[in-house]
Amino acid sequence: MGVGTSVKRLDAIQKVTGSAKYVEDLIPLDALHMKVVHSTIANGLVTAIDTTEAERMPGVELIITCFDVPDVEFVTAGHPLSLDPAHADTRDKLILAKRVLYYGDDVAAVIADTPLNAQLAAEKVKVSYETYAPMLTPEASVGADNVMHAFRPTNELARTDFSISPEGDVSWYTGTFSTDEKIAGREDLCGEHYAVPAVHACHLENNTCFAYMDGRRMVVYSCNQVPHTLRRNIAEAIGMPLGDVRVVKPFLGGGFGNKQDTMYEPLVALASQRLGGRCVAITLSREETFVNTRTRHGFDMTIAAAADEAGDLTHRGIRINSNGGSYAAHTHAVAAYAVTSNFQTYKASAVQIGESSTVYTNLPSAAAMRGYGIPQLNFAMESQMEDIARRNGWDPIDFRLQNINEAGFVDPFDKFTVRTCGLRECVEQGRRLCDWDRKRKEYDAFNKTSPNLKKGLGMALFSYKIGVYPLQLESGSCRIVMNEDGSAQIMVGCAELGQGSDTAMCQIVSQITTIPEQKLSVRSAQDTDITPYDNGAYASRQTYISGSGAKLAAEKLVDTILAHAARTYKLPKGELRLASEQIWHRDSAVCTLAQLCTYINFVNDQKTDTDHITAEATFTMKNICLAYGVSFMDLEVDVPMGKVKIRKVYCLQDSGGRVAVYTCRADGTPGTLIRVTGIYTNLLPENDALRIKRGLVVNSPRELDLLLEDLGE
Repeated sequence: MGVGTSVKRLDAIQKVTGSAKYVEDLIPLDALHMKVVHSTIANGLVTAIDTTEAERMPGVELIITCFDVPDVEFVTAGHPLSLDPAHADTRDKLILAKRVLYYGDDVAAVIADTPLNAQLAAEKVKVSYETYAPMLTPEASVGADNVMHAFRPTNELARTDFSISPEGDVSWYTGTFSTDEKIAGREDLCGEHYAVPAVHACHLENNTCFAYMDGRRMVVYSCNQVPHTLRRNIAEAIGMPLGDVRVVKPFLGGGFGNKQDTMYEPLVALASQRLGGRCVAITLSREETFVNTRTRHGFDMTIAAAADEAGDLTHRGIRINSNGGSYAAHTHAVAAYAVTSNFQTYKASAVQIGESSTVYTNLPSAAAMRGYGIPQLNFAMESQMEDIARRNGWDPIDFRLQNINEAGFVDPFDKFTVRTCGLRECVEQGRRLCDWDRKRKEYDAFNKTSPNLKKGLGMALFSYKIGVYPLQLESGSCRIVMNEDGSAQIMVGCAELGQGSDTAMCQIVSQITTIPEQKLSVRSAQDTDITPYDNGAYASRQTYISGSGAKLAAEKLVDTILAHAARTYKLPKGELRLASEQIWHRDSAVCTLAQLCTYINFVNDQKTDTDHITAEATFTMKNICLAYGVSFMDLEVDVPMGKVKIRKVYCLQDSGGRVAVYTCRADGTPGTLIRVTGIYTNLLPENDALRIKRGLVVNSPRELDLLLEDLGE
């Protein structure tokens, strides 16, 4: 029971049996269906749209063109609202586009009684264009006469340029777009070039949504990762009060960041408005999902590093030119996240410089996708570290370990200190698991005599910031409602999209309340009308931030339960505790949790008021967590055939650590390991975590039990 135990996923049965309901499963039978008319040019202006023939097609109820939509540009990015203009997302998207910015841009929509009739009618819509030359790369776009968005006359969306002093102070400046090998024009920072193309997440479930009106209110069902943010973007786009928009997210068939953006939800909502509140649905084809949703940013990177004869890094620099595509989406956040993350894994004694630029181009929009710029960065950074080690004849593991940041590292940008870092231990363990030292020698000898088949070992480090604080708000909320039989419902705003967050929330609440997981019910479908606010699913934040919200709500619930028990049984609250679904006074059980809940819910006398036992809490994160890890790969390559066989992969991650119990030596240092608890240090309040890291001495088994219970064991 609780954190650290193996439990069955809450949604396992539904998903493996096919009974789980996704958005497309929930489209009402009487819904109308939408098909979008996509542009057949990559860059230009819509000059006219002829819908005459399309309007005559069977089943057509409504045609909306780019000339019919509100002239209101809205945000599509799935970020919490930032009150700081410097970090606010960019409003640059209309519901339908007069100014076409990529091949496939949305210029009109047909709503009909069936998907087929809508598609056939959409094919009859005739669109006339003024065509401009497409700009597909940042180099072609920056400074071109052809301006994509008027508020960015150079087509450069944003920049982040800085230098880090040896003392860790950051100096910001604004550079100029560059593609040469010199970073910041410095001769001592001549780098190597790496390029990573745009890719698509290719989630199993294509983007789907539908909307209808319930009285004056707009109800939208969507497979979106951030339902509360989506609600705000819809309201802004169609001009409705926020309270009149309700968003429901049922089961979600994968997202990986692609479904963090607002896509066609404002369009179906607008169509429903104009059809008197009738239900309008759209399901994208696989082709549309590739072209008309979001991709990972393509990066052109120049990365530089220099090491002295002893193998210590002295200079490090990076420049990232990011292809943002046609609309801002997650704006420059991905490139900025990547360029600043370049300096959290490895140190440098003298010079550290970063530059990044995000540019509008006539390609599909790029946004969040699993890792938020880190996969692109790591490819370049680790490739270069390998090259430096190879050129100097250094073991790549030893070279890396000599230069990694460790516990105590202060991130230069947010000034938070890394409290724990198990990266070195991860690397050493991986080295042992793959038999690195022996196999490297064995494979080197083999490759010298084998002309076609080659064997190799490789490894790469990674690090990742959990959440986005302090750039934007990080909060997660949870509501818990007790039932009279001692069971409970948990409502969380964090979006379950296959990563297992519902199960994790349940485990956290179970550990604190002692209610078994089978007696806890988590509302998996997020509904902005009833689920508390949460920023949503992104940046690996669910357990760390939303889980902290669940932990805080569970602690409040326990406090409320004990307060009721104290009043009911006339006992000092400070002497009561909740354990094994019972209220205890010292070492004696007072009542079961079910007995107390039944009484408090249904008491009928003149002395006591009934009270439905609930707790709700919002946790606001004021720090970040840096996750570290390493991957090892053992493989062989048939060079003439181009065939790669992966023999073994080891991926080791620093999980943040759990509280361990040791014997205590006479000098106060840890002796023999007794056991590892299920208490994770990164889930503890900061003061408790620091106390544990310093070491706590207990003098009896009873004192140990009470301490661990207090920490949540």
